[in-house]
Amino acid sequence: MAKESMKARQRKRERLVARYAEKRAKLKEEGRWDDIQKLPRNSSPVRLRNRCSITGRPRGYMRDFGLCRNQFRQLASEGKIPGVTKSSW
Repeated sequence: MAKESMKARQRKRERLVARYAEKRAKLKEEGRWDDIQKLPRNSSPVRLRNRCSITGRPRGYMRDFGLCRNQFRQLASEGKIPGVTKSSW
């Protein structure tokens, strides 16, 4: 599990990115790079990190499901992810 402070920091960044997305796109379109520099750093989408929605783990993230590999395996074994079955051959 990730530290609670790291998960909170990520949520804060997501809110900032959403709040400034329209303004940032408008400034980029106009080519006003100096004004973009004045926006908060955490409002840049580049600073977001993909994290597991359950544990907050940043590594081993599976984009299709929004989960880390550990949680994906556990939930798939329990049959809680629709359309996913354990392979056997």
